[in-house]
Amino acid sequence: MDTILKGKAFVYGANIDTDQIYPAPLLTITDADKVGQHAMEGVDPAFVQECQPGDMIVASTNFGCGSSREHAAVTLKAAGVSAVIAASFGRIFYRNAINLGLLAIVCKDIHGHVKRGDRLSLDVATSTIVNESTGETFQAEPLSEYMMDIIRHGGIKPMMRAMAGKI
Repeated sequence: MDTILKGKAFVYGANIDTDQIYPAPLLTITDADKVGQHAMEGVDPAFVQECQPGDMIVASTNFGCGSSREHAAVTLKAAGVSAVIAASFGRIFYRNAINLGLLAIVCKDIHGHVKRGDRLSLDVATSTIVNESTGETFQAEPLSEYMMDIIRHGGIKPMMRAMAGKI
């Protein structure tokens, strides 16, 4: 995993729930590539046409509230989102994202300082975010070393497999 991630910002408000990230009627789709084609469909139908690998989501409070389904994190990762940066997350979405290898970064001060299309740079090692379009810098809450290990492995299952190979 690169320690510096760069991408375009997609900006959303508060309380974006899992049904907006991945609508419930689509739950029968299980192929990751097909799932990714429906990311953010409930709130932003243009997202999948505009999102490029490495792009990031910036949101206000309580991103990913709602259902405990993993589909919401899976669809964002499959769509190529490198990180979700929010003032706060729905607790279950947050752990699902980390466990599936999707960076979920808490940065209380960033929302309102980023517009859709701004270019962001995220230094994962220092939890520093730079809005390259405006020059503003933000300090996010660092992930624990354990969570970083999960992210480095691409998720908790790959991490467990790697650990089992060392026993």
